[in-house]
Amino acid sequence: MPHVNGSERIGGWTRFVTARPRLALLAALVITALAVFAGSGVADRMGSGGWESPNAESTYTTKALEREFPASQPNLLLLLDSGGVSVDDPAVAAEAARLTARLAGEKDVTGVGSYWQSKAPALRAEDGREALIAARIEGDEKAAGEVLDRLAPKYRGAHGPVEVSVGGPVAVRHEMQTIIQDDLLRAEMIALPVTLVLLVMVFGSAIAALLPLGVGIVAILGTNAVLRGITELTDVSVFAQNLTTALGLGLAIDYALFIVRRFREELAAGAQTREAVGTTLRTAGRTVLFSALTVAVSLAAMLVFPQYFLRSFAYAGIAVVVLAAAAALILLPAALMLLGPRVNSLDLRKMLRRGRAEPSAATGPGRGWGRFAALVMRRAPLFAVATSVGLVLLGLPFLGVRFGTADDRQLPASAESRVVQEHIRDGFPGSPGGGLEVLAEGAATPAQYAEYRSRIAALPGALRVEGPVVEGGSAYFDVLPKEASVGEGSQALVKDLRAEPAPFDTSVTGTAAVLVDSKAAIADRLPWALGIIVVVTLLLVFLLTGSVLIPLQAVVLNALSLTAMFGAVVWVFQDGHLSGPLAFTSTGDIETTLPVLMFCVAFGLSMDYGVFLLSRIKEEYDRTGDHEHSVAFGLRHTGGLITAAAVILAVVMVAIGTSRVTNTKMLGLGIALAVLMDAMVVRSLLVPSVMKLMGRVTWWAPAPLRAFHRRFGLSEGEPARPAAEEIPQPAAGRTGRRRVGTGRVSHGGPGCRGGW
Repeated sequence: MPHVNGSERIGGWTRFVTARPRLALLAALVITALAVFAGSGVADRMGSGGWESPNAESTYTTKALEREFPASQPNLLLLLDSGGVSVDDPAVAAEAARLTARLAGEKDVTGVGSYWQSKAPALRAEDGREALIAARIEGDEKAAGEVLDRLAPKYRGAHGPVEVSVGGPVAVRHEMQTIIQDDLLRAEMIALPVTLVLLVMVFGSAIAALLPLGVGIVAILGTNAVLRGITELTDVSVFAQNLTTALGLGLAIDYALFIVRRFREELAAGAQTREAVGTTLRTAGRTVLFSALTVAVSLAAMLVFPQYFLRSFAYAGIAVVVLAAAAALILLPAALMLLGPRVNSLDLRKMLRRGRAEPSAATGPGRGWGRFAALVMRRAPLFAVATSVGLVLLGLPFLGVRFGTADDRQLPASAESRVVQEHIRDGFPGSPGGGLEVLAEGAATPAQYAEYRSRIAALPGALRVEGPVVEGGSAYFDVLPKEASVGEGSQALVKDLRAEPAPFDTSVTGTAAVLVDSKAAIADRLPWALGIIVVVTLLLVFLLTGSVLIPLQAVVLNALSLTAMFGAVVWVFQDGHLSGPLAFTSTGDIETTLPVLMFCVAFGLSMDYGVFLLSRIKEEYDRTGDHEHSVAFGLRHTGGLITAAAVILAVVMVAIGTSRVTNTKMLGLGIALAVLMDAMVVRSLLVPSVMKLMGRVTWWAPAPLRAFHRRFGLSEGEPARPAAEEIPQPAAGRTGRRRVGTGRVSHGGPGCRGGW
């Protein structure tokens, strides 16, 4: 059976759009319009949590307490400020009693209690001017948010002698969701015009600049529709919308840049429109397909984690990558078929070239990158060592990372729910909200409860134990840790409580317990995620290059490119440097899931640029057999493109990083730094210097793998003829390029497909 090569598959996919481009664009317009309708209101259906593991002990305990002891898990807090008088003043107490009774009568509200009812010290501020009414809103995040929207205006503000502010976990989540939606809209308003200006600067032609932007918009709108459908089946984090916008614009622009650039090159070489589109799809189109696959795999690795916060980014990321690639490989060729040479219309740089000669092969774009590549390779040991050491040094702060949980300090300082939580944290005794709850299930006598309470009160990390509160065959104890709510001492106390024997079944929840379980879930699944990313990346890069060593090099250098991002995350967001200029509050730790998310996204984007560079190097090496020349050629023809794409993606990520929510700020600014470091340091300095040091052994592969690659591998260019020899002969030199093994010279067609 004849082998179906990559170019035939690509041609089969795109035959329809090249034959009927107007129909393809019309269909795309209709589908996009439907996506706008289908994706409307998606943010309102998303959640703002998802950091906890659903199968963890702390999650089970929290749900059990919510069901059996709703007053133990309040998610709505009303902070009553009595002004200059004591909260025990009769007038204040009377108004507080009225508000408490009113809240208890509200629909979907349960477990209402207050300081004035219980006289619990933890519900009264130490200065005696503030006290709390606590309650629980029933239902999931969406339902609770709707109830809060109904209740908050009725209780917020002045009520006789007291001023009421609304807080609690449900208010924090709801306010975070609202702020993220507003910030995302602002980020889009910033990113779109700036991106258009940068694209005009890259292409010169306003027509060519609009094409990548159109592909990005289609990808974003389509992904919103996909996420809307997914919310019908499972929980999706509202944070994922930020990734949709960033990757939708970034990847679509990357892919469109690569395709439009190659199309314009083919036109400039004298090809007709249909021929230029066909060659572009057989070369740049195939690279885009490989690149999309590598990015999708990196993002898909997050599906192995149980937290829906991470899984949401996998849903959004896979959808936006697939849609961006589909738009670039189907809609963009249709547009290019209709435009033809008019893709160069409205060249806004012509006025700058008046009186100057047109660029030639010797003076045209990329010549500076060629000279730069030659310089790097002449000093390859120096650049390889200096760059590697520099990247490692930048990553050293990550060795001091401390993991924690997200709280109200993610919000801007003016957010009402954060203000309430800060008043409680700073002014109330015992750090309310930082305690641990121990659920006891099974029949027990008062003596057994008392004996168990004495033993847990004697644990090294316990400051005070309250309870038990008994209901039927269950009870719970409140345990206040000596240290901060998520400190090492509190985490140790969780483990001690779980190890303490009891005459009944016990389970523990609370902020520190959620953190312990989250860290355990990530540590358990992380090797699987890394294994998926590494193995599939090695396979894909091998299929692209036919080399065993290049995939290993790609994985190692990609990991190095992320060190600066991880070091900066700790130095800035954990340690608090630049917290003033960047307008955030450092909590002294990093939310547990964020490094995993940032690694998967940044690694995928690094592979995106790596595939662009390696595919062009491989194409030229197949054509000439000259290793050093091919590296310089690849950097010359993709260096400017990769840098431009990285700058544009960084602009989008920085726009996301202007968010007022700290985790979103960290995600946007961290990935922007990783992208720039990868494009401007790793691809420009480390890759050419390492490939120079490795020499022609770079392309080595054992005979069985060479045979596998000849049958299944893909690379830019025409299908390879069987090589006359498996070992390439010395190249004829940089000026006299010849086909190795076939003797046929053809622009863009590979010669020897194997390794040595």
